[in-house]
Amino acid sequence: MNAQDQDLQTISPELPAMFDGMKLAAVATVLYIIVRCLNLKSPTAPPDLIYQDTPLNRFLLKSCPQLTKEYIPPLLWGKSGHLQTALYGKLGRVSSPHPCGIRKYLPMQDGATSTFDLFEPLADHRTGGDITMVICPGIGNHSEKHYIRTFVDYSQREGYRCAVLNHLGALPNIELTSPRMFTYGCTWEFSAMVGYIKKAYPQTQLIVVGFSLGGNIVCKFLGENRTNQERVLCSVSVCQGYSALRAQETFLQWDQCRRFYNFLMADNMKKIILSHRDSLFAGSSTKRIEADLSRLYTSTSIMQIDDNIMRKFHGHSSLKEYYEKESCVHYIHNVNVPLLLVNSADDPLVHDSLLTIPRTLAEKKQNVVFALTLHGGHLGFFEGAVLFPQPLTWMDKVIVGYANAMCQWDKQKPPCQKSTGSPLAEGGCAEEKA
Repeated sequence: MNAQDQDLQTISPELPAMFDGMKLAAVATVLYIIVRCLNLKSPTAPPDLIYQDTPLNRFLLKSCPQLTKEYIPPLLWGKSGHLQTALYGKLGRVSSPHPCGIRKYLPMQDGATSTFDLFEPLADHRTGGDITMVICPGIGNHSEKHYIRTFVDYSQREGYRCAVLNHLGALPNIELTSPRMFTYGCTWEFSAMVGYIKKAYPQTQLIVVGFSLGGNIVCKFLGENRTNQERVLCSVSVCQGYSALRAQETFLQWDQCRRFYNFLMADNMKKIILSHRDSLFAGSSTKRIEADLSRLYTSTSIMQIDDNIMRKFHGHSSLKEYYEKESCVHYIHNVNVPLLLVNSADDPLVHDSLLTIPRTLAEKKQNVVFALTLHGGHLGFFEGAVLFPQPLTWMDKVIVGYANAMCQWDKQKPPCQKSTGSPLAEGGCAEEKA
C-alpha cells in the first residue's frame, strides 16, 4: 500500500461525520427560518383595548367576551400576518356558505347604477327587534366574496337582516352605466343603500360595518352628516388605515413586503378598470384615452393608479387633495354612536404609525373602543387549534358579539334615549337630569 492510499484511509472516516454535521446545520437553519417566518415563538393574548371607563363600555366588555378573551390563531401558521393575509386573499374562508339574497339596483343622480344585495334574517333576533347590518366590503369586493358570505350567513342566523354594498364596478357581470367606479372614500353608493333600507324598513335600526377600504367609507359616511347617524345603534370598522395621505409613504416601503402587496393591489385594480374601459373612458378623445391607458399599463402602485385615473372621477386636482378629502381621519371625530375600531398588529398593509389615529380617538371619545390584536393579518383573524382553521373567524364572532351587546344595551335604555344617535352612557333621560 502506497502513502497516498494510507492518507485516503486516514481521511475517509471523518467525511461522513463532516457531512452529518452539515446536514444538521442545514436543518437547524431551515427550522430557524421557519420559526422566524411563522412567528411561532410569539405569544397569544387578548386584544389590547383602549377605551374610557363608562357604564356602556363596562357593559360591553362583560357582554362581548371575544374582546377580553385570548385570541388563538392556528398554531403552525396563524401567527404569521402574511399567511393570514394570503389565506384570506386566496381562500377567503373555510367551507364558505351560500346565503340567498335579492339584488337591488339604485339609480344615482349622475347616471351610475349602484347595486346591493339584501339578505333577510334566518331567525328572530335575541332582543326581538328589527336590526339590519349595512355592510361595506373591502377594495374591489362585493357580496359574493367568501369572507362576506361567511359573515352574512352567521349574522342572518343571529337574527340580523344584512344589506351588502357591491362596490361600483366590482361585480364582473354588472356593467357600469356612467364613466365612474368606486373610489377610496366616495360614500354616495353606501348612502343610497342606507337610505333605501331606512325607507323600506321604517322600524329597523342599523348596525354599520366596514371592512378595510369599507371601514374608511362607513366612518366617513357617519361623520359627514349628523343625520347619517340617525337610527344607527353602533358601527364597526375592521383593518382600515384611516388616512390614505399618511399611508401612501408606508405603502412604498419594502418593510413587511408592503411594496409587494401594493403591486398586487394595483394589478387587481388594473383588471377592474380595464374590464370597464368602454364605460369609464366614454366621451374622452382618442388621444386622451390612449394617454390614460398608457399610464395605467405602466402603473406599479395603487398611488399611481389613483393619481392617473381614480382621482379624476370626482374632479380632484391632485393626489394629495384626493387622499385628503376621501380619508375618514377628517370626519371620524364627528361620529357619536358607539364605534368599535379593530386592527391587527401584524397586518402587512397597515403600518403601525397609522394606528395612532384610532388610539388617540379612543382616548378622547367615550363612544370609541379600539381593539388591537397581536395576530390576524389583513382581514384574516382565523381561529383554530394546530393546522386547520375554523369556518367562523374571530372577526366574525367579535362583530356579531359587539352588535348583540349594543342591541341589548339599547333595549334596556329608557325610551327617550332610543335611536337618537347618541351613546348616553348613564341611566335616565336627558330631561330627567336637567
